[in-house]
Amino acid sequence: MKFGIIVFPGSNCDIDCYHVLKEVLNQETEYVWHDTEDIEDFDCIVLPGGFSYGDYLRCGAVAQFSKVMDSIKVHAAKGKPVIGICNGFQILTEAGLLPGALVRNANLKFICDIAALKIENTETPVTNCYEAGEIIHIPIAHGEGNYVVDEDTLEDMKAHGQILFTYVNNPNGSIVDIAGVCNKEKNIIGLMPHPERASEALLGNTDGLKFFQSIIHHLEEGFSNGK
Repeated sequence: MKFGIIVFPGSNCDIDCYHVLKEVLNQETEYVWHDTEDIEDFDCIVLPGGFSYGDYLRCGAVAQFSKVMDSIKVHAAKGKPVIGICNGFQILTEAGLLPGALVRNANLKFICDIAALKIENTETPVTNCYEAGEIIHIPIAHGEGNYVVDEDTLEDMKAHGQILFTYVNNPNGSIVDIAGVCNKEKNIIGLMPHPERASEALLGNTDGLKFFQSIIHHLEEGFSNGK
């Protein structure tokens, strides 16, 4: 298995994601510059948190046009996992790969805290190692984490199990406490919390490790089924 970590100008959580996948979980992992067009060799693509160029206009508004995004759409169409964390989530919504949008937090302030999350759906590439209804604690750090979506789309998302994580105590005003979602096919995932910041005992919290272990388990099942 091979993971690709997309690096946009301004990214800073790319190093964290790389460390967890490469050093903690011993997976083949590479950085991928945002102008790269060939990502065929990768089994899973991660769009990390931090920032991307053009965020001063609207988060992800410019990054969605990077060359790598066309390749990511092809990657996703093949059913391969695409994971967007924080700014990566914002980019995926701007690119139309996930429904809804991320807007300014309801309190208009940047929030840096530990959020309690509830696992809503365990049948996805990033939640299969968790228990349904499990409460985990994951760091958040965002100014535009308020997830919005129209009511018809929201009801459709509920019907298709696209809500993966919800906040126990909503910090940013997201509709129905949403912290993370996926597409109908379950292979494109976006979440605002940072599981990579809660994946080692040294950090005092390993609740995020199962997020990455779930991806590996999902890919291993694919390989065992003759990928």
